[in-house]
Amino acid sequence: MDVLNKSMTGKKERPVKVVQFGEGNFLRAFVDYMIDIANEQGKFDGDIVLIKPIDFGNLDMFHKQDCQYTVSLRGNVDGEAGIINRVVTSVADAVDAIHEYDKFMGLAEIDTLRFVVSNTTEAGIVYDADDRFEMNPPKSFPGKLTKFLYHRFETFKGDTAKGLVMLPVELIDDNGIMLKKCVMQQIANWKLSDAFKTWVEEACIFTATLVDRIVTGYPRATEKEEWEKLGYEDHIMVTGEPFALWVIESDRDISREFDLPGAGLPVVFTDDHHPYKQRKVRILNGAHTSFVLASWLCGNNIVRESMEDKDVRDFMNKTIFDEVIPTLTLPEEELKAFAGEVVNRFNNPYVDHALLAISLNSVSKWRARCLPSLLGYVDKFGRLPAHMTFSIAALMAFYCGDEIRDGALLGDRNGESYLIKDDMPVLEFFRDNCRKDIGSFVTAYLGREDFHGQDLNKVPGLTDAVTAYLNDIRENGMRAALCRIS
Repeated sequence: MDVLNKSMTGKKERPVKVVQFGEGNFLRAFVDYMIDIANEQGKFDGDIVLIKPIDFGNLDMFHKQDCQYTVSLRGNVDGEAGIINRVVTSVADAVDAIHEYDKFMGLAEIDTLRFVVSNTTEAGIVYDADDRFEMNPPKSFPGKLTKFLYHRFETFKGDTAKGLVMLPVELIDDNGIMLKKCVMQQIANWKLSDAFKTWVEEACIFTATLVDRIVTGYPRATEKEEWEKLGYEDHIMVTGEPFALWVIESDRDISREFDLPGAGLPVVFTDDHHPYKQRKVRILNGAHTSFVLASWLCGNNIVRESMEDKDVRDFMNKTIFDEVIPTLTLPEEELKAFAGEVVNRFNNPYVDHALLAISLNSVSKWRARCLPSLLGYVDKFGRLPAHMTFSIAALMAFYCGDEIRDGALLGDRNGESYLIKDDMPVLEFFRDNCRKDIGSFVTAYLGREDFHGQDLNKVPGLTDAVTAYLNDIRENGMRAALCRIS
């Protein structure tokens, strides 16, 4: 069987418009996939060059396949489960920034270059004071980017028409703002010219973005079966879900030159991405955090089982539609449509998302994802949201254990041990307090300002409500307690 390559795809060569820091699964199944469709629809007409920014790994298979690969989207579309395969041809080359430094810097000299995409993980957008301009390349991503921009500035003699648009998709707050801050720190640290600083300020654009798509990666367990279906070997294919959303906040309009919406793609240009992030965190992530621990103690193991469990699904729906959505700022119909997509995504028959995997660090997740909804509901309606309040009791029931072993607290589900993974102070608190009388346990937990950012015992009625719910769970079991409020 032949390995996928350009001769098989008939790739059309296009001007290089994008350099992309990162060659991982997410970018290839999200950004490069979208640009490929925009090329096909006549809305972009540009190729991408991937940059491997770290020393780990190699690009051998990318070169063997001429950077051609398959994206396989699997999930529910228009109410039907299905698979959508697409051979992506938008990537022209892949370059190792460390071992092909001159080639990497040469990309800055490409006249048609306009966009810089990055996904260097949350730890990638960090200023490194130890980076030096003389390094080839600097260690950090902001250091590499600063030197790349400086080379472009010098190559085109400060031409403001040759500025670049930064499109970082790292999962940190205000990613573009933070990236620009790091670049400016490097400019100052390296004592680069004021003219270059002005060029970065005036000719370049740093966008803040929000991205959303579950990408499950290379189907290693079934690769030969996949190749038989495709009719060729593809060692860098990537799988994911059909749903996608890319929200781009920019202080200058780039929608005409990056017209992905014109190709029917789920890209939103806005002057404020925060309401969209709030929607995602509070609905999608908040739903996960509010129901998964209760669902586990009801006997379920994966998200899809939870959605097939009427008691758990009803609990989740009431949490989202009755308690979370009323506290958000986007139009109600838009929020309800997004929530419907969330439920559809949780029902994906091709993804077995383990509840215990989602349970990791649930205490800090509850603070970030659920607490704002609970407090917002209290502020708006003057009463506690029952389901969100119950989720605190469910968390406390899940986190009950007497022994910490190998960095995890040991829980028990009807005689079955499970691992509770969180920061050590959290695990030690539950080990030391979960066997106390319920009132004392609840008061102690809600009072931990280091867990919640405030003393939640001060929220009117919350201590008594959580105590009553936790008592019901312990006396009657999770399912019976859950059904009583559903």
